Amino acid sequence: MRIAVKDIGGREVLAGAQDGSVAFAKMLKAASREPRDPEPLFIDFAGVEVATASYLRESVLALRDRIRGRRSTLYPVIANANDVIKDELGVLVRARGDVLLLCKVDDADRAFDFEQLGDLDPKQQMTLDAVRERGEIDAAELMRDFGKTEGVNHTTAWNNRLADLSLKGLLMEITRGRSTRYRHVFEGR
Repeated sequence: MRIAVKDIGGREVLAGAQDGSVAFAKMLKAASREPRDPEPLFIDFAGVEVATASYLRESVLALRDRIRGRRSTLYPVIANANDVIKDELGVLVRARGDVLLLCKVDDADRAFDFEQLGDLDPKQQMTLDAVRERGEIDAAELMRDFGKTEGVNHTTAWNNRLADLSLKGLLMEITRGRSTRYRHVFEGR
């Protein structure tokens, strides 16, 4: 799924908290269809020259927080943001101790040039890297493979790390019956 930010905002320069709040409502409506299987929600900045931090906070970050807070099968990813927009997003995520995923997306919804904006704490980053390396994994596998080296020998602790990374929108939850597995949002793209 893709949301064209320029269509939502109606301009190439997007500024202000109030306009950001209006955009949030439009984006939320556009993302109301809940897919059966997990998928990225590309928040596409193609054609937008500038978006201020206040606009981004009230629109994009609010949308990501709302969607992930309801444990949606949508995983918001910033797409086609230029360097000016990335700088504004960087200010926001670093101030919040947050992380966003960014990429480029072509007209056929093929994603490439993946990047992570912001920093995770070292344990979360190690967990994210392990999932990205393995493709798809669950807490028991992480405990078995990394428990001794990481000093975390409880499935619950690994499960908490995985769930937190999913809440941030970095890992997709794949539920199969009573088990939950995780994969990186960009896995297979």
